[in-house]
Amino acid sequence: MDGFDLIIFDCDGVLVDSEIIAADVESKLLTEAGYPISIEEMGERFAGMTWQNILFQVEREASIPIPASLLDKSEKLLDLRLEQDVQAISGVEAALSRLQLKRCICSNSSSARLDMMLGKVGLKPLFAPHIFSAKDLGPDRVKPKPDIFLHGAKQMSVSPDRAVVVEDSVHGVHAARAAGMRVIGFTGASHTYPAHADRLTDAGAETVISRMSDLPGVVAALAEWEGVL
Repeated sequence: MDGFDLIIFDCDGVLVDSEIIAADVESKLLTEAGYPISIEEMGERFAGMTWQNILFQVEREASIPIPASLLDKSEKLLDLRLEQDVQAISGVEAALSRLQLKRCICSNSSSARLDMMLGKVGLKPLFAPHIFSAKDLGPDRVKPKPDIFLHGAKQMSVSPDRAVVVEDSVHGVHAARAAGMRVIGFTGASHTYPAHADRLTDAGAETVISRMSDLPGVVAALAEWEGVL
């Protein structure tokens, strides 16, 4: 695989099936606050965004005041649900065993939440200590900004153009592309929707997979093809 030295994974919706849990918690809170929205709509419209940015967007769209307490309430409820219910995406460990590349995680989730989720599903030892949170860089540096991907590449001593990213959200794909990295879209989590693959492709993913078992072969194929950035 001469084309890549590093593979970067998003976490939510790529390594752990957490986006559907977040969509459930957040849709109920928004509906109670006067902004009716379904779990499916949450996944389609807001997957990959921080809860704070979701609230900002809702306020702009609906012109309804969102109580500040909703921010903390969601975080606490979501942490409880994730600790109880989050599961690993099927096939992750087997795929990792076939990938002979440096690897790390670059996520919008907090370091504490990443530690909890990855520890619960048993994936933490496969990545630690190379687990990076955009929130540690600053509140204004989350995806779709490229900062966390550039940070991850720097920490791994790899040039961005030698990295390939696995992402499930449009915002994440935009961030990776802005960092000068190539992207594989992933639609294998429970929050996927009919137009998911098309939207990832439109955002800049070179190909999209729905099974982790396909990842090693796709990485090898992309490594043989220079692609277009």
